[in-house]
Amino acid sequence: MLTIASLWIPFTIIAALGQVARNAMQRSLTKPLGTWGATNIRFLFGFPFSLLFLAVVLVATGDHLNVPPTVFWPWLLLGALSQIVATGLMLLAMNDRSFVVTTAYLKTEAIQTAIFGFVFLGDHLTWLKVLAIVIATVGVVMTALRPGGEKSFAELKPTITGLVAAAAFALSAVGFRGAIINVPGVSFVTSASFTLVLGLFVQTLILTVFLLWRAPKVLQAILGLWKPSLLAGFMGAFASQFWFLAFALTAAANVRTLALIEVLFAQGVAYYSFKQPIAAREIFGIALIVVGVAVLVGA
Repeated sequence: MLTIASLWIPFTIIAALGQVARNAMQRSLTKPLGTWGATNIRFLFGFPFSLLFLAVVLVATGDHLNVPPTVFWPWLLLGALSQIVATGLMLLAMNDRSFVVTTAYLKTEAIQTAIFGFVFLGDHLTWLKVLAIVIATVGVVMTALRPGGEKSFAELKPTITGLVAAAAFALSAVGFRGAIINVPGVSFVTSASFTLVLGLFVQTLILTVFLLWRAPKVLQAILGLWKPSLLAGFMGAFASQFWFLAFALTAAANVRTLALIEVLFAQGVAYYSFKQPIAAREIFGIALIVVGVAVLVGA
């Protein structure tokens, strides 16, 4: 029987499923909308659904919202801005490389979080954690390098883009969890839902203003594709709702480790939706990434 403390497990599994579906939908919209147009749909069309989720939660819990404390806002901005950058870079990588391999790059997020902690916070790395980082890094190299010939920068670019996206997602996870746990006086469901609404509002505002300034025709194109964009926005808000619920209950590292099952979901999407074959070398590399991240967080 699940306790409240262990609900993060089904929340994470649901979020991972929703995220794979959303990523696939966004990927299909990258060509007509461009990278930042496709990025904006998860925020612009997801925001109304987040308001609906929050309204349902407030009715169900009876919680009353207050203005968050000052410490809440820097965490929220870190999460929101990092996620905008991460999503755009992810779509760029997916446009140049297979869906499942890009997903594997993104799963190095937990590894990069450990490295950031060591560099910026002085967190101690045990030999087992160092070994885990080496294993996962070998896995990334195996998925990135093709046999025969030297890799040009153009060929390595999707790999680099995917790894930088993972770093941005790591910062985003830390930022949003920091915001969620600083919403006082309400249930964890309300704090997660409220943070999601504010995060999506900030993201929608920033990216929509940017597109109005730099590419107004992209916004027109988004409105012209409102039906698929609406579905992608719903799946984005749905996945984020469950990510935030999980972040409210446990450390982001625990959530992101279990989220490695997303690689398996992505394999199915890549095969059935995009007809992208996966080489045996890439499968082995993905397996090493999964093992490395699992050992790292379990160490």
